[in-house]
Amino acid sequence: MATLRTWRTDPVAETPERITVGDIPALNAVFSDAFSERYRKDGLVGVRVPHLNPLIWRYAIEGAQVGAMLWRTERGAIAAFNIAHRSGSEGWMGPLAVLPELQARGLGRTIVQAGVDHLRGEGCVTIGLETMPRTMDNIGFYSRQGFLPGPLTVTLTYEAVAAAVEPPLVLLGRLAPGRRDDVIAECAALLATLRPGWDWRRELALTDALALGDTVLLFRGTTLAAFALCHAAPLVEGRAREELRVLKLAARSDADAEALLGHVGEYARRAGTRRVAVRVQGDAARLYAALVARGARVRWTDLRMALGTHPEPAQPADGVLLSNWEI
Repeated sequence: MATLRTWRTDPVAETPERITVGDIPALNAVFSDAFSERYRKDGLVGVRVPHLNPLIWRYAIEGAQVGAMLWRTERGAIAAFNIAHRSGSEGWMGPLAVLPELQARGLGRTIVQAGVDHLRGEGCVTIGLETMPRTMDNIGFYSRQGFLPGPLTVTLTYEAVAAAVEPPLVLLGRLAPGRRDDVIAECAALLATLRPGWDWRRELALTDALALGDTVLLFRGTTLAAFALCHAAPLVEGRAREELRVLKLAARSDADAEALLGHVGEYARRAGTRRVAVRVQGDAARLYAALVARGARVRWTDLRMALGTHPEPAQPADGVLLSNWEI
């Protein structure tokens, strides 16, 4: 007896292909369907995850380069994707998703393993991801792939209000091109003192090139004391600017980190956003306390997980390091 075959039952290619900018509309559809289904399974019926801003996808795809992978069905539809990012020896994956109709076929294991293999091959000593802490299925799945739970990442927000900052606000994107390159190198040197091997230069340059936001710089005299990579572009497609998101932050001391928060707030106001969102890893307890003390509110939590063989080091004894493992 003949059976009707649809693209939902088509074989899926074993070998991934590199994601291109032209794939963004289809990626958005898979992303929305997969995460909306995840919320439904968690009991949040009726929640529809919106499409992401195409510029945010470009940032992720161009930043990950060959680590941006997708798998197609025999008929060419996108079945799954995984964007594996490498920043020096820091590696992480996200977003990644399998189309709901094609789940329970082992495809999730395939795309996670492909990401791990890529990051290992690139020499990463840390390989991680973030997932929703209430979702037992996700945590169990990643645990079976060798990932171990770490601290929560807590998203806090504070209002962008007019305030005098001292020293004056300095933005990477406002510097002369030659000076900009020198300061990016200074940012890399500062990061290396806190976490040898990690390298965020590509993210800083891409943010500037795509006009997604800017990097807020804090100098003590002529020495770079802290910096924060921030995105002001809306995360969701078609939305207005509402908040400035801090993706990366490095500070030589707690005092420098706290001073930097004021500068970030001033930049948020100038960028036309209402508030600042900072995703604080749970082991950055001193910065977390400083944010709460300035009136920041807890908005969201994610569970940080790292491969057991490739763990994330602890926070530096002095200074602060935040690295967002989501786009």
